[in-house]
Amino acid sequence: MRYRINLFPLKEQTLIDKVIYFSLNYLRYILVITQTVIIGVFFYRFKIDQEIVDLKDALNQKQEIVTVSKPLLKQAEAVERTINYVDKTARDQETQRAMLNYFVSRFPESMTVSRMIIEDNNLNVELISKDALIIKLFTDKLNRESRFALVQLRKVQKTEGGYSTNFVLTNFHQSP
Repeated sequence: MRYRINLFPLKEQTLIDKVIYFSLNYLRYILVITQTVIIGVFFYRFKIDQEIVDLKDALNQKQEIVTVSKPLLKQAEAVERTINYVDKTARDQETQRAMLNYFVSRFPESMTVSRMIIEDNNLNVELISKDALIIKLFTDKLNRESRFALVQLRKVQKTEGGYSTNFVLTNFHQSP
């Protein structure tokens, strides 16, 4: 086996020699790493672009769903308004029924109703009685029980058959 041993000192390298040595040994690694990073960024960009396209497709699908659902929502709102109206009407009818039941249960037998108007929680009644004391007792009874916020005796007139009067009863309360 033969070995070559050089005992002479190495000659000093110039700047150009150092640059050439660096470019031949290390620059290629830097270029390979740079190209790898560039290719990675390139594929990442494709991935991001595909995600953007997928998101746009999903957005378009959801917009189509909203467009298709709008008539259904409008119809549901109309049904809800109708249900609310029917519910309010049923509650009003229940209140008016309770008001009428209360009035009829307290109504004296010796009096006669000539006209009755029911509006909301109010009752306007024209009555005929043979005795004015019965009208006063009936008015006092309604005031004492306080089921109406206001019991108003409008006019009392003497007629051929007795006394004619007009009651205005406002703001009926379900419970005393």
